[in-house]
Amino acid sequence: MAALGAVHAAKKVLRKEIKARLAAMTEEEKYRQSEILTQRLISNPKYQASKQVSLYLSFSNEVSTEGILRHIFQSGKRVFIPRYVGDKMDMLRLFSQEDYDSLPLTKWNIKQPPDDDNTRDDALFAGGLDLIIMPGLGFTPEGHRLGRGKGYYDSYLKKCAVLPSGQPYTIALAFREQMCDHIPVSEHDMTVDEVLFVEK
Repeated sequence: MAALGAVHAAKKVLRKEIKARLAAMTEEEKYRQSEILTQRLISNPKYQASKQVSLYLSFSNEVSTEGILRHIFQSGKRVFIPRYVGDKMDMLRLFSQEDYDSLPLTKWNIKQPPDDDNTRDDALFAGGLDLIIMPGLGFTPEGHRLGRGKGYYDSYLKKCAVLPSGQPYTIALAFREQMCDHIPVSEHDMTVDEVLFVEK
């Protein structure tokens, strides 16, 4: 492993580079790739076999998860979505499309349950998760991931690892523009099991 300071510096440079690539994408191209990746995920055997799924709620520079969310509700799976409070992330149950529509927006323009909402099942106490659909800024085909620097998912996966249900399978969805030949990693960075991306 490279020295931690050098890894952080290299990640900062790479984040800037990927953000510039994403900013250059048209809405049409984001939509095209998102549709392809939605169908690819829905036909993935790990997704089809899953019963308890964590799904990120996408914003403008991420692969859209709206179609995936609709499919989860239609197929009878249980879905859990992130709630970020300070430096902590929980995965809370989302019950329906109407439930999703009623969620408030955060300052990042992402929907999530309010901080004082204690009515939802927490995935860690509701049997764990079979599958986590991972967001991120950059990925390699081998599963190395560049997050946005907060470490939410790395920390959450470590919590999952000690549950009786064990570590969930992880799948990342990436625009072609997010794919990298190499991502600098440290010992705290978790690897994604599978990265789905559009090659052309």
